[in-house]
Amino acid sequence: MRLLTTLTSYVLLFLPITTLAHPGMGEMIASVRRAAKVARAESKQLLGDLRTVSDSQLTTIGKDIKAILLDTKDARSSSIDTSIPPGTVDSAACKADLCCVWKWISYEMTAKFNGTSGRCTKFARGAVRLGFHDAAVWTNTSTSGGADGSILLTDEINRSDNDGLKAIADQTKTWYTKYHPHGVSMADLIQFGANVATVVCPLGPRIRSFVGRKDNAKAGATGLLPGVNDSADKLIKLFQAKTIDPHDLVALVGAHTTSQQHFVDLARDGDPQDTTPGVWDVAFYPQTTGNPPVRVLKFASDIALSKDSRTKGEWQEFSSPSNGQNHWNEDYAKAYTRLSLLGVDNINDLKECTKVLPPSRNSFTSQDQVLLDMWLAGQYDQLNNLVDDAIMLTGVITTPPTVTFT
Repeated sequence: MRLLTTLTSYVLLFLPITTLAHPGMGEMIASVRRAAKVARAESKQLLGDLRTVSDSQLTTIGKDIKAILLDTKDARSSSIDTSIPPGTVDSAACKADLCCVWKWISYEMTAKFNGTSGRCTKFARGAVRLGFHDAAVWTNTSTSGGADGSILLTDEINRSDNDGLKAIADQTKTWYTKYHPHGVSMADLIQFGANVATVVCPLGPRIRSFVGRKDNAKAGATGLLPGVNDSADKLIKLFQAKTIDPHDLVALVGAHTTSQQHFVDLARDGDPQDTTPGVWDVAFYPQTTGNPPVRVLKFASDIALSKDSRTKGEWQEFSSPSNGQNHWNEDYAKAYTRLSLLGVDNINDLKECTKVLPPSRNSFTSQDQVLLDMWLAGQYDQLNNLVDDAIMLTGVITTPPTVTFT
């Protein structure tokens, strides 16, 4: 497997030259990619009860999740229910529809996560990070932890490795108080919130969303979350213990494309990790290896991953201006689905409510790009909070109506 991965990375590095110089090289590259994908899929591990339930006992959802985990099925979906809910959450009609309560939750989350600029807000970015932090407190030797809601059902949220999550934690607890009486678990609420946030961010994938996780009021172990100064080797080993391979790790860290840091460097509070904070694009990848504007702050851990031989090839593929976005969205959706199921024992019993997610936005143009670019160049520190809240920095200029005199 390592040989195939190395060969794929090498071939991709020189793809434009070799394809032109040697007709037929494209097919060879495609063959190498297919072989590498097969080898990688064969190394994938199952999770929870999918490790023991026979194929004949799998539910339809269980079969789909198994295929996603084995990298043979797309984790994205365009299935959407545009109808209004049949009633309020406490009505008989709503109670009769498993996903009705989740549609109401989706409405609230979408409003909270979407800013007036069209970019996603700090609450959206926080929701994605909260999903990571709840689920990732788990390894393949853990007896508890994972996507179980414990980060908010215990004092786990107050640990130092959860800095910056207070606002979204308080908001999620408010939603939990409102919707838990209607059968909503904290574990599901956190992971559903991460998926709503991902698609609310412009260009983000619409990830299939499953519910039915069980809550756990026992705090997870410490030392299982990544740090911004970790080496590539430490990160790769840490995530391999979570059944997440280097390929998927590179996909997951791409979520930094929407972020603005507040605790890594206090002197640069609010600085983003690429030039498009609040937009789910692939600018993060080439800018981590390049020379972006001065306000972009690169994490040492991301730089390390971009250079390591085990992750560099995938980093370069996601950096592609032509097909990097779709490739990353597809891989991120699969990788995050895996992450969101860590520690979940009853995967075969989960239900699906993807249809209530908001629609994806496959194109986006910042109407306030001139001011945003000036801010990225180091000017107007007073805009930090406005960018964080995804506020439109200027009014949208419209063409005045034509007046005809007669």
